[in-house]
Amino acid sequence: MNQVTVKDVISLVEKKAPKHLAFEGDPIGLQVGDANQKVSKVMIALDVLEDVVDEAIDQEIDLIVAHHPLIFKPLKSVDLNSEKGKIVSKLIQHNITVYAAHTNLDIANGGVNDMLMEQLGLESDAVVVSTEKERLYKLVIFTPTTHENDIRDALAEAGAGHIGNYSHCTFNSDGFGTFKPQEGTNPYIGSTDKLEKVNEIRMETIVPESKIDHSIKLANEAHPYEEMAYDVYPLHLDGEEKGLGRIGKLEQSKTLEQFANEVKQTFNVPQLRFVGDPNKKVKKVAVIGGDGNKFINQAKRKGADVLITGDVYYHTAHDALGIGLAMIDPGHHIEQIMKQGLKDQLQQDATKREMNIEFVSSEQVTEPFHFL
Repeated sequence: MNQVTVKDVISLVEKKAPKHLAFEGDPIGLQVGDANQKVSKVMIALDVLEDVVDEAIDQEIDLIVAHHPLIFKPLKSVDLNSEKGKIVSKLIQHNITVYAAHTNLDIANGGVNDMLMEQLGLESDAVVVSTEKERLYKLVIFTPTTHENDIRDALAEAGAGHIGNYSHCTFNSDGFGTFKPQEGTNPYIGSTDKLEKVNEIRMETIVPESKIDHSIKLANEAHPYEEMAYDVYPLHLDGEEKGLGRIGKLEQSKTLEQFANEVKQTFNVPQLRFVGDPNKKVKKVAVIGGDGNKFINQAKRKGADVLITGDVYYHTAHDALGIGLAMIDPGHHIEQIMKQGLKDQLQQDATKREMNIEFVSSEQVTEPFHFL
């Protein structure tokens, strides 16, 4: 098998967290290094600090995939005596590339906010802040009846034909196809210059816009003909809603103080802050990893009793009290959950693709605060 490159790993990351999901202006993507560099070992990190880079050097890491961008604001210079300059210098000297997946990983299915919800034992039934609704298309493929199941399985693998918790959703109608192979063809059925009539299935399915090309590719690979006949139709239907944060419900109501204690234990933090009456009953929970101060009104409009987020500001806390929204602040650093979560996801995907590559998660603690 060919040697894996940074570009190959990026394709795995961006399949999970497409770049178009990111907030405008978010500096995601390749930050330091070479996309064509060979890779055998990848580290997943929350932050790219100097001690994280030292850890990567010690472990002979080729690529760091981080949640928080190393270069968040444009650098006016690269002073090798500055904090950022030292980090960039070490990365270049040791041929370590850095790639960042930030708000796109927050928004993505299975991303940071879903990881936080799973850790809390909550099932998501809505997003807090809607950012887009993916457009849906109808894909129609004509296949001989002998390959009906193969095509349906290929479409399902590509992400087509998924409705709610159901997969392999298709509508099928019988018919027959005709064709006459011309000189120079190598037909699966029939012979040159003879009209063929074949029993076929017209298979229809729903496909999100982001998965059309992959669905056609896998279906074509499973199809027996040299030229697969298919149609794609745009639909006036909204697909899955994408957005920041998640909403879920506790199995039963709890007091804010009880739930805050559970959050503290779940994320294993030494301290947390909460806003609101300790005896207030909460059931509907909003979760936004990182800094969710801007979104208290959206959380309230979605019916949340309490918002779990980090870096809560003094005046935001007052505003939340004013609209009747409780808040729990376990800190920004709980996003570290992405290190193990993304590492496991990418390792699984790489193994499926038979990519000879190892993923590890950084063991450095990048929490900047100490607690008394």
